[in-house]
Amino acid sequence: MRLKRLSDQVIVITGATSGIGLTTARMAAARGAKVVLAARGEEALEQLEQQLRQRGAEALAVPTDVGKKDEVHALAQAAIKRFGRIDTWINNAGISIFGRAEEVTEEDNHRLFQTNFWGVVNGSLEAVKHLRKDGGALINLGSELSEVAVPLQGMYAASKHAVKGYTDALRMELEHDKLPISVTLIKPAAIDTMFSVHARNYMDVEPKLPEPIYPPEMVAEAILDAAQHPKRDVFVGNAAKANAIGGFTLPSLFDKLGATAMWNQQRTNKPSRWTRSDALHSSDPQQELQQRLGTQTVDGGTTYRARSPLKLALLGGGALAAAWFLTRQNGEAGQRGNS
Repeated sequence: MRLKRLSDQVIVITGATSGIGLTTARMAAARGAKVVLAARGEEALEQLEQQLRQRGAEALAVPTDVGKKDEVHALAQAAIKRFGRIDTWINNAGISIFGRAEEVTEEDNHRLFQTNFWGVVNGSLEAVKHLRKDGGALINLGSELSEVAVPLQGMYAASKHAVKGYTDALRMELEHDKLPISVTLIKPAAIDTMFSVHARNYMDVEPKLPEPIYPPEMVAEAILDAAQHPKRDVFVGNAAKANAIGGFTLPSLFDKLGATAMWNQQRTNKPSRWTRSDALHSSDPQQELQQRLGTQTVDGGTTYRARSPLKLALLGGGALAAAWFLTRQNGEAGQRGNS
């Protein structure tokens, strides 16, 4: 299967006004792609469209709630009307909730799944309609939590597991029909975006992402590479692959690590703000317009950045080595107890 060069492509990007989607849109436009920008925040979309056009790019903004099938259909129709085709469709829109599983309301859980999972389903089915004849790339954003889970983001992890299952099944069906569509699942580690600021928070303190934190440009590069070269799965960040391997080979131990280390690593020492807003049920125009590309700031506080590749490699290797050591130690203790 051959995919077009980026400069010859029309690319649809959901969640285009924030984080990974915003970075991908800017990078794709800078490399000559025609970009169709989708997000709920109309004002932020219009500003991004204007910004890209001022830089000489061809861009179209289409306000879209990906959880609504009719709006996703309208997004595809707008792209076809303007550019005549779709070459790559990127399902990136997503949101999270920080809080204990028994505390989160049913309404909030349903809204998260409507965006994270049904948004991917709606986008994937719409993309396939337009890609089945001339071919192209469907790229879905999963997560390292497509492979493992963490406490305090249980429904987010569940939605990303669901995205993985759906993407894998859809890929098999398209391959069975011999359709010229590349289906890729991108699985990033924690990324330096407004993720925790946009998330709904049930905790008594402000949330944060666990280190290491990687720059969004790494994910955007992986996405744009998959738009030109067929790939099945792409981990972004050494920590993502290390967690996936560790969770698969040592699941019980990783449960224990999640119950201890991953608890505090998602909590700051700042009290949760009573006036805190989020983007679960609707976009937050102020947050979207004031965000800074490549950084994540919680209430004007700490900016988290990725560590060096060497430190990341040591972190991942160290985690697996520690897991192996603890497992072996427990096994030897069990043998001594039986002797």
